[in-house]
Parts: sequence; C-alpha cells; structure tokens
Amino acid sequence: MKLLLTVGAQMPFDRLVDAMDGWAGLHPEASVRAQIGPSALCPTHLRAQPFLDPEHFERACDEADAIVGHAGTGTLFAALERGKPVLVLPRRADLRETRNDHQLATARRFALRPGVLVAWEARELPAQLERLAVLLRAAPVVPVPAQTDGPLFDALRAFIDTGALPTARP
Repeated sequence: MKLLLTVGAQMPFDRLVDAMDGWAGLHPEASVRAQIGPSALCPTHLRAQPFLDPEHFERACDEADAIVGHAGTGTLFAALERGKPVLVLPRRADLRETRNDHQLATARRFALRPGVLVAWEARELPAQLERLAVLLRAAPVVPVPAQTDGPLFDALRAFIDTGALPTARP
C-alpha cells in the first residue's frame, strides 16, 4: 500500500505523524511519503519532509493509493477529486492542534461520503488503516463526487443556459 500522509501547511500535527510513524514501523510493506509541516519529530519509518512544493504534492497525490491526513478540506478534495480513498484524523482545539474544532465538523460531514474514513482518536488509526487496506483491495477507486448540485451550480447553469443573472437575495 502506497500512502501519502499530509498534515497541511499551517501548524504541526505531531499526534498524527507519531501515530503514522509507529504504524509504518509495524508495516514495512507499506510505503508512506509524508508532508509533516513544521514538526519537531524526526520520523524513522516515513519518507518525511516538512513541505512538498505544489508540483511535488500533486505528483505525490497522484502516485499514492490513498491519502492519510488531517481533516482539512484541501486534503479531502485532493483525494476525492482523484477518486482515491482518504483517512483523516481531525485536529482538536483542546489539544491545541488548531484554533477551533472545525475539523471535527468537517470529518463528520465527509464521513458520509464513500471512500472517506475517520479515526476520531489516534488509537483508532491502526484499525482504520486496516479498513483502508481492505477498501483498496475491494475497490481501489472511489466514486468522484458530483460537484453539480447546490445554489451556486444552479445559478451558473441558468446563466450558461439563458444568460440571465441570478436575482439578488434580500
């Protein structure tokens, strides 16, 4: 299994990096490339670096079988737009991993989509990685979500079809 671990670019997420490094040490058959941000950790089982430039990040996403990361929308979209499964561990404000708990809300919402797995705690990560491996063996590509619903797309569709601008809301 070839994984890309990404924690975003703004803050360290050592809880996830440490858990993934421990898991990778127990699973040498897995290849884990990691963008770990400004971490103080020195992972020994990950191919880790603080940041990947955009070109290398895109290539790493394309080459991975699945993506593991924080529950940032960029991580989720990077996986889902490519039809790749994604496993996220949301950052938590009470652990000072982020300013608020928006990633918990994001994870709850995206967990309803096919191909999205959530580990709510780091101790759940190994079991979720096993589920990810099973998912990859069963269906290595998840459906790419339709991005054609909602008021914005309705307004764009009407404009393209008729040239009419949407009416302003009060």
